[in-house]
Amino acid sequence: MNISVYGAGYVGLVTGACFAESGHTVMVLDTDPKRIQLLQEGRAPFFEPDLDDLVSRGIASGRLQFTASPTEAAHFSNTLFLAVGTPSAADGSTDDTQLMEAARSIGAGAPGSVVVALKSTAPVGVSVKIADLIEHEFAVRELKASVHVVVNPEFLRAGSAVRDFLEPDRVVVGGDDRASVELIASLYTGFTSSEQILLMDASSASLVKYAANAMLATRVSFMNELANLAEPLGADIEQVRRGVGADPRIGSLYLSPGMGYGGSCLPKDVASLMAAGEAAGVTMGVIRAAAEANALQPHRVVEKLERHLGDLAERTIAVWGIAFKGGTDDLRDSPGRALIADLLSSGASVRAFDPLAGSSARSIYTTEPNLQIVESLAASLEGADALAIAADADEFRTVDPSLLRALSARVVVDGRNLFDPEVMRSAGLTYSGIGRGER
Repeated sequence: MNISVYGAGYVGLVTGACFAESGHTVMVLDTDPKRIQLLQEGRAPFFEPDLDDLVSRGIASGRLQFTASPTEAAHFSNTLFLAVGTPSAADGSTDDTQLMEAARSIGAGAPGSVVVALKSTAPVGVSVKIADLIEHEFAVRELKASVHVVVNPEFLRAGSAVRDFLEPDRVVVGGDDRASVELIASLYTGFTSSEQILLMDASSASLVKYAANAMLATRVSFMNELANLAEPLGADIEQVRRGVGADPRIGSLYLSPGMGYGGSCLPKDVASLMAAGEAAGVTMGVIRAAAEANALQPHRVVEKLERHLGDLAERTIAVWGIAFKGGTDDLRDSPGRALIADLLSSGASVRAFDPLAGSSARSIYTTEPNLQIVESLAASLEGADALAIAADADEFRTVDPSLLRALSARVVVDGRNLFDPEVMRSAGLTYSGIGRGER
């Protein structure tokens, strides 16, 4: 089948490349000519494991194409996936401008009836707006053709997006036209069993994505609050996490305490759900509390540094991790960036290292004289008084504690609980994790 995908970001590019890998012929649209040129050379414009290989294979096979022309994308197929950005507006609600622009271009360019799959995360009701807009454009052109919009939310995680798409734990497809829903569902039969493809109405499918991310965000914030309580009580939150996660009714995922959640999905989806609740007159107390707790969590690392070092002015702090988590170069809503902002505001100098996000960070931090983005773990420690760990990159986990003796104050604040406190203290370091007690 021919498929058009609108948007070459994380979701759109992974979707297009994976469908091409499974045998479909895919055209991916992006309005940024530089991004299109990069993709046509077989290179993804961001880091994601296995994606470059997938894109290169798709191009070599002839099944993966790229274009900057909305008209060409609209003519390529009558099955179109919308995977453009849906950022937060100033009030926390979802800005659907890019979706509406994509819908307008489909209405202006499609030669006949279309089935549109909404991959972008968007509130309940946006699928109807998309259908109405395409139908309006058809009417302007006096084109008698049908429009069916199906909601097909993505559940991709940065750092494992390709695997998540090719080996999904569930696929959600929602809409009012049965034939269109089954058409989109059929595209996934090569990836998963029919029992894992969940068919439902469009409104429910839209809410599933928000509900899932809000649940994950709530688990993270809940464990972070317990970690904050564990410290004054003398408990070790890692032991608490093991005990809680062993309960099969709860499970162990998203129970790791740290500096809070970040990235492109959880923060904006939680904000959008709160805005939807306000618009509907429903109090979203639990979700709001999770967001408020998350906003406070990154600042605890600076509080710990001040507890050990006093005033941070004139101090140099090494920071490991600028992306929102290990295994990605995504800087959006990163707790590491919040930490860096706190440190700079306190008058400290920062030497930051991230194995994947260094070049992206340099393009953002161009006017910070007290911030250096360095090329290695060892370089970050040169002249530093203390180390703050903000992400869970594998490269950090394997560091020999003896390397950290280069710190003049020998203070390590581990915002991701990557190390064993006793091992660190035996190495002569003052170690402070999240919810692991202080000595």
